[in-house]
Amino acid sequence: MEYAKWWSPALGQDMELKVYGHVGKPALVFPSGGGKFYEYEDFGMVEACRPFLEQGRLQLFTVDSVDHQSWLNRGLSIAERVRRHEAYERYIVDEAVPFIRGRNRSGAGIMTTGCSGGAYHSANFLFRRPDVFDAVIALSGLYGPKFLFGGGWDPSLYFHFPLAYLPGLEDARLLGLMRGCDIVLCVGQGPWESCGQYDCIGETRQMKRVLEAKGIPCWVDFWGHDVNHDWVWWRRQMPYFLSHLV
Repeated sequence: MEYAKWWSPALGQDMELKVYGHVGKPALVFPSGGGKFYEYEDFGMVEACRPFLEQGRLQLFTVDSVDHQSWLNRGLSIAERVRRHEAYERYIVDEAVPFIRGRNRSGAGIMTTGCSGGAYHSANFLFRRPDVFDAVIALSGLYGPKFLFGGGWDPSLYFHFPLAYLPGLEDARLLGLMRGCDIVLCVGQGPWESCGQYDCIGETRQMKRVLEAKGIPCWVDFWGHDVNHDWVWWRRQMPYFLSHLV
């Protein structure tokens, strides 16, 4: 395990992360909504991935979020929240990714992954930057702006939510890159996976339809009605999908 911290020029603040494992498929791990870089360890996800780490098949890079400064900051206008999220995107692509490349010499493409709010980030980063990332395991995610903004809308949101920009995407290069990615979207059908605007089941179904319409291969997996929106299930799902991808 390694701890790292540096001043982020993109965000204008210190950012922290942890590294687990020594070699293997590099996986950029986003915390759940508003979570911290140590969350993945605290909730037992690193332990769930231990066999893959010890066998040199996986290396985890768990980053911090700035969700409370961007999407979750209801005191800001939509435009201001978008600008802060875009700064976070620059931090990930221009700072965290080079750090990963410097620590991981496997030559493997970078996977993104996360649970709940982290699932949104992991999917969004892959679909926006398939030139940088080549795989995603998104568990119990929301992929549109409805949960955050209800019926509110601003054109600046369009390019930051997969359910907004993917249906209209016609760029042959980007679509070609996406078709070469390993894409896993998983959701349970139990408590808290669907309630009001928080509809992980419905939005995962929408993602399945959109990806299939675009000819993008994807593994969309709906687990049982006893599978709720919680770490106990994500700890089971992650090693299951890793066993197929790495």
